[in-house]
Amino acid sequence: MKTVVLSHGAAKDLDALAEDAREIVISGLARYAVSGEGDVKALSGRKGLRLRIGRYRVLFDEDAQTILAIYIGKRETTTYARR
Repeated sequence: MKTVVLSHGAAKDLDALAEDAREIVISGLARYAVSGEGDVKALSGRKGLRLRIGRYRVLFDEDAQTILAIYIGKRETTTYARR
């Protein structure tokens, strides 16, 4: 099991989501942290990964023990421009 850490920006992004969306994202992150299950792909053109949770995306970096979430939001054209 890995520890999930939210950057300041990711914490603000998560707080800005509607309550039901927030719960979906939190459960998706927890599932990935515990079992490694989820739709994860490497970002092209830069370092990092993305986790797809329905219409939401979590951009993150990880090591053997920690998942550092950098951005959380809906999949839009600006999602991958941030960071």
